Amino acid sequence: MLCLAVGAVVASLAVDAFTLTWLHSIEKIRWEEDWRIVGRELVIDEARIRGMGAGMEPPAGAVLKNGVWHYRPALPPQAVLRLSHSPYTAPYVLCTATVCRSLADYLPGIENSAIIELKECAP
Repeated sequence: MLCLAVGAVVASLAVDAFTLTWLHSIEKIRWEEDWRIVGRELVIDEARIRGMGAGMEPPAGAVLKNGVWHYRPALPPQAVLRLSHSPYTAPYVLCTATVCRSLADYLPGIENSAIIELKECAP
């Protein structure tokens, strides 16, 4: 189960995998990351960049397929992902097998500027 939290505002999703997406704040190019929950940690399986722009070069070993760069980030399992929610950028979007929604939609009432934490939570 995945927990999303900002302070006392908490939401939980009965999923064991999800895709996190966002738009680069300047270039407006979509980034995507596929995550899964393993034990008490979040593990990244693959990332994609849907184009190139300033400061957005794909890492070494990335493969271009149909205009999208695919790669596996060298990132160890994470206990918590911390993401900035800001009125100055497009929101992060979390996709499950059935729906995509902005993280803020799962956490109604959060402030315009906040840190959203994603982590495994016990059912």
